[in-house]
Amino acid sequence: MHVEVPTHKGTGHAFYFSYGCIVLWGLQIEKEQEMIALAKAFEVSPLERPTVDSMAYLPGDGNKIVSGEIILDHQSPLAFFALSHAMAQSVKLDAYEQRIQKTIDLTKHIPQQLAKKGKVPLSGRDIRRKMGELFIERSSINLHFDVLDKPEFFWEYSEVEPLYFMAAQYLDIDNRVEVLNQRLGVIHELFEMLNNELNHKQSSRLEIVIIILILIEVFLLMLKDVLGWL
Repeated sequence: MHVEVPTHKGTGHAFYFSYGCIVLWGLQIEKEQEMIALAKAFEVSPLERPTVDSMAYLPGDGNKIVSGEIILDHQSPLAFFALSHAMAQSVKLDAYEQRIQKTIDLTKHIPQQLAKKGKVPLSGRDIRRKMGELFIERSSINLHFDVLDKPEFFWEYSEVEPLYFMAAQYLDIDNRVEVLNQRLGVIHELFEMLNNELNHKQSSRLEIVIIILILIEVFLLMLKDVLGWL
């Protein structure tokens, strides 16, 4: 959603994206906070600490990004919208990166303990709980991963598509998405490892039960043969 915001210098712009990002152009801090507050009534599962990024922009010859400054030869709402898509994706990607890194940091001791001691230092119940947490984390990102694709908006407004790609390249979105996929793969491998460990624990427990039953049967047979019981 695009909102034009009157300012003492002209017109500012606010772009609201359905995946929880807001990109603001040409606004003072007070007005920025006001536009952000408008979205709070619609937020779902907000982050504990919002992810914020900022870049300067100014008019100039040609379109380019240099040292964090966006230089535009025309400042139309469509141009701002094209750039905003890449900037919003970058911020969303940053939030994903932080979540994945936190998950990896909290679980990296599990494969380390497996390599050192040959077993996972968790009970069957704890393994199931950890598997559930990993599944929810991986699924919540996979379900919304399409927000990092090129927006369909540019099928209709191809004239500003180069601006989107310019910003996406500067923000290194493609490489960061690839790294994020690799980290999701690490979580998937950990999930599979925990699943195998749980199956092993259940199999070992079943083997112990079978052995105990066999011992009981042998003991009863010995009593019958030696003492004539039963």
